Amino acid sequence: MTRPTQHEPDDTSASGGVALPGGTDTTFVRRVETTRAVRAQRIQDYGILVLGAVIFVYFALTTGDFFTGDNLLNILNQNAEVGIAACAVTLTIISGNFDLSIGAIFALASVLAAWAAVHLGVWWCFPVALLSGTAMGLANGLLVAKLGVNAFLATLASALVFAGIALGVTGGFLIQPKNGTEVFTFLGQSKLASVNYSSIIFVLVAIACQFVLAYTPFGRRIYGMGDNRVAARLAGVRIAPMVIATFVITGLACGLSGLIDASFTGSGSADVGANLALTAVAAVALGGTSIFGGTGAVWRTVVGVLVLGMLSNGFDLAGLATYWQNVVVGALIIGAIALQSAVRRQ
Repeated sequence: MTRPTQHEPDDTSASGGVALPGGTDTTFVRRVETTRAVRAQRIQDYGILVLGAVIFVYFALTTGDFFTGDNLLNILNQNAEVGIAACAVTLTIISGNFDLSIGAIFALASVLAAWAAVHLGVWWCFPVALLSGTAMGLANGLLVAKLGVNAFLATLASALVFAGIALGVTGGFLIQPKNGTEVFTFLGQSKLASVNYSSIIFVLVAIACQFVLAYTPFGRRIYGMGDNRVAARLAGVRIAPMVIATFVITGLACGLSGLIDASFTGSGSADVGANLALTAVAAVALGGTSIFGGTGAVWRTVVGVLVLGMLSNGFDLAGLATYWQNVVVGALIIGAIALQSAVRRQ
């Protein structure tokens, strides 16, 4: 005779979850984890706005000259060169790569712009700086995409090469054009209604990069490639040309920044660029762009640039030592990267 079937206790909740030891529903656990992930993602996406507002209000209340039109415009003008480079390198980082050579590209483009103005004619400074920056970005892209060199190591090596060339061209001295100085200094020293041309270029570059990322197929491929390169390749994305394109855009932007710097100072120097590289990457990280690739936005990088600019300006106005600014910026970067890691684990 067949024994009657004994029904096991129902461990599945009405919502489809499975009861864990202790009576916890897996559906509830997943819901909690999802909520935490969403909150962490929102903090990563919009926390920079809150941070910027806090810093702005703090210095506005504690420093008398901070909240003035001239000073706020000064913050924008002083950080335009960094902002141009940071906006472009955001694309490279979102794509899943890294570029440590942006400071060296900036320096060499500055030097070559001044060299061209002296030896070829002042008008040659513009195409030489832009084309040299593009060529250096192309070299980085080929190293990474065609030779398969790790982006971190490839751009570290190329940074040494570019910086060495810049020092060799200058011989350790400034290159100062003597003829046509009004043309050479036009881009860096001219203004439109109290706004430097460099700041206007910064805004235009930021708008262009944000538009490309948010509204073009090229931008969607950058996100897809950074999020999952294998899936992007299976979806038909040509990885190598995309990698090269992002490095070329970054090189072009750094060449433009170097040209503006040479134009502003009236000379080319091999000693510039180190601070630009650190500040640009710091702004990208503070803006919530993941160093792992796949997420980020140019508008948040812009806010990150302005936050760093406000910190530097506010510390100077308050008479605080520079090392405290480094401590604060370093702590903020650590916090931003830790948050990115938390979001990635979720």
